[in-house]
Amino acid sequence: MTSAELDSLVAIGKLKREPCPAREFEGLVRSGEARLSDAANAALAIESRFDLAYNAAHALALAALRARGYRSDNRYLVFQVLPHTLGLAAATWRVLAKCHERRNLAEYEGVVDVDERLMADLLAAARAVLEAVRTLGPPPEQSDG
Repeated sequence: MTSAELDSLVAIGKLKREPCPAREFEGLVRSGEARLSDAANAALAIESRFDLAYNAAHALALAALRARGYRSDNRYLVFQVLPHTLGLAAATWRVLAKCHERRNLAEYEGVVDVDERLMADLLAAARAVLEAVRTLGPPPEQSDG
Protein backbone atom coordinates (compact mmCIF):
# COMPACT_ATOMS: atom_id res chain seq x y z
CA MET A 1 0.00 0.00 0.00
CA THR A 2 1.30 3.43 -0.86
CA SER A 3 -0.08 6.74 0.17
CA ALA A 4 0.09 10.19 -1.32
CA GLU A 5 1.42 11.53 1.98
CA LEU A 6 4.29 9.03 2.07
CA ASP A 7 5.10 9.65 -1.58
CA SER A 8 5.14 13.40 -0.88
CA LEU A 9 7.78 12.75 1.77
CA VAL A 10 9.80 10.83 -0.81
CA ALA A 11 9.54 13.80 -3.19
CA ILE A 12 11.07 16.15 -0.60
CA GLY A 13 13.77 13.69 0.47
CA LYS A 14 12.39 12.77 3.90
CA LEU A 15 11.68 9.14 2.95
CA LYS A 16 13.25 6.74 0.47
CA ARG A 17 11.46 4.02 -1.43
CA GLU A 18 13.14 0.72 -0.67
CA PRO A 19 11.76 -2.82 -0.70
CA CYS A 20 11.89 -4.61 2.64
CA PRO A 21 13.16 -8.18 2.89
CA ALA A 22 10.84 -10.36 4.98
CA ARG A 23 13.68 -11.19 7.38
CA GLU A 24 14.21 -7.47 8.13
CA PHE A 25 10.51 -6.98 8.88
CA GLU A 26 10.40 -10.11 11.04
CA GLY A 27 13.56 -9.08 12.90
CA LEU A 28 12.15 -5.64 13.69
CA VAL A 29 8.90 -7.16 14.95
CA ARG A 30 10.75 -9.75 17.04
CA SER A 31 12.93 -7.02 18.56
CA GLY A 32 9.90 -4.87 19.29
CA GLU A 33 8.00 -7.72 20.92
CA ALA A 34 10.94 -8.71 23.14
CA ARG A 35 11.62 -5.15 24.27
CA LEU A 36 7.95 -4.46 24.90
CA SER A 37 7.68 -7.61 27.01
CA ASP A 38 10.73 -6.60 29.05
CA ALA A 39 9.41 -3.04 29.45
CA ALA A 40 6.42 -4.42 31.34
CA ASN A 41 8.75 -5.76 34.07
CA ALA A 42 7.98 -3.48 37.02
CA ALA A 43 11.10 -4.75 38.82
CA LEU A 44 13.23 -2.72 36.41
CA ALA A 45 13.99 0.96 36.94
CA ILE A 46 11.50 3.23 35.20
CA GLU A 47 14.33 4.68 33.08
CA SER A 48 15.16 1.20 31.79
CA ARG A 49 11.52 0.38 31.17
CA PHE A 50 11.06 3.66 29.29
CA ASP A 51 14.10 2.98 27.13
CA LEU A 52 12.89 -0.53 26.34
CA ALA A 53 9.34 0.58 25.53
CA TYR A 54 10.51 3.53 23.41
CA ASN A 55 12.86 1.34 21.40
CA ALA A 56 10.16 -1.32 21.04
CA ALA A 57 7.75 1.27 19.65
CA HIS A 58 10.41 2.54 17.26
CA ALA A 59 11.26 -0.95 15.97
CA LEU A 60 7.58 -1.71 15.42
CA ALA A 61 6.82 1.63 13.75
CA LEU A 62 9.87 1.13 11.53
CA ALA A 63 8.64 -2.37 10.65
CA ALA A 64 5.35 -0.83 9.49
CA LEU A 65 7.12 1.77 7.37
CA ARG A 66 9.45 -0.83 5.89
CA ALA A 67 6.54 -3.17 5.12
CA ARG A 68 5.05 -0.35 3.03
CA GLY A 69 8.30 -0.11 1.06
CA TYR A 70 9.78 3.04 2.60
CA ARG A 71 12.83 3.85 4.73
CA SER A 72 13.58 6.83 6.96
CA ASP A 73 16.66 7.85 8.88
CA ASN A 74 14.55 10.10 11.10
CA ARG A 75 13.22 8.45 14.27
CA TYR A 76 10.55 11.10 14.80
CA LEU A 77 9.22 10.74 11.25
CA VAL A 78 8.81 6.97 11.71
CA PHE A 79 6.31 7.78 14.47
CA GLN A 80 4.72 10.71 12.66
CA VAL A 81 3.69 8.61 9.65
CA LEU A 82 1.88 5.94 11.71
CA PRO A 83 -1.54 7.22 10.52
CA HIS A 84 -0.37 6.43 6.96
CA THR A 85 1.50 3.18 7.60
CA LEU A 86 -0.90 1.56 10.08
CA GLY A 87 -3.97 3.79 10.12
CA LEU A 88 -3.42 4.62 13.79
CA ALA A 89 -4.93 7.71 15.34
CA ALA A 90 -2.79 10.81 15.60
CA ALA A 91 -3.06 10.52 19.40
CA THR A 92 -0.86 7.41 19.27
CA TRP A 93 1.97 9.07 17.39
CA ARG A 94 1.67 12.17 19.59
CA VAL A 95 2.41 10.04 22.66
CA LEU A 96 5.37 8.54 20.84
CA ALA A 97 6.53 12.01 19.73
CA LYS A 98 6.42 13.20 23.35
CA CYS A 99 8.42 10.14 24.37
CA HIS A 100 10.88 10.87 21.57
CA GLU A 101 11.44 14.33 23.05
CA ARG A 102 11.92 12.87 26.54
CA ARG A 103 14.27 10.23 25.17
CA ASN A 104 16.37 12.92 23.50
CA LEU A 105 16.54 14.95 26.71
CA ALA A 106 17.74 11.89 28.61
CA GLU A 107 20.11 10.72 25.89
CA TYR A 108 21.73 14.04 24.99
CA GLU A 109 21.28 16.24 28.05
CA GLY A 110 21.06 13.77 30.93
CA VAL A 111 17.60 15.01 31.92
CA VAL A 112 15.36 12.06 32.76
CA ASP A 113 11.74 13.20 32.97
CA VAL A 114 9.63 10.04 33.03
CA ASP A 115 6.79 9.24 35.41
CA GLU A 116 4.39 6.32 35.72
CA ARG A 117 1.68 8.10 33.71
CA LEU A 118 3.97 8.67 30.74
CA MET A 119 5.24 5.11 31.07
CA ALA A 120 1.68 3.75 30.95
CA ASP A 121 0.86 5.91 27.92
CA LEU A 122 4.02 4.74 26.16
CA LEU A 123 3.25 1.08 26.85
CA ALA A 124 -0.31 1.53 25.56
CA ALA A 125 0.92 3.28 22.39
CA ALA A 126 3.59 0.64 21.75
CA ARG A 127 1.02 -2.14 22.22
CA ALA A 128 -1.31 -0.42 19.74
CA VAL A 129 1.52 -0.30 17.20
CA LEU A 130 2.32 -3.97 17.83
CA GLU A 131 -1.31 -5.01 17.41
CA ALA A 132 -1.56 -3.13 14.12
CA VAL A 133 1.80 -4.43 12.84
CA ARG A 134 0.72 -8.02 13.51
CA THR A 135 -2.09 -7.55 10.98
CA LEU A 136 0.41 -6.68 8.23
CA GLY A 137 2.41 -9.87 7.97
CA PRO A 138 5.81 -9.80 6.30
CA PRO A 139 6.20 -8.02 2.99
CA PRO A 140 6.38 -10.22 -0.13
CA GLU A 141 9.85 -11.52 -0.93
CA GLN A 142 11.76 -9.23 -3.27
CA SER A 143 14.01 -10.53 -6.01
CA ASP A 144 17.65 -9.49 -5.89
CA GLY A 145 17.89 -8.53 -9.45
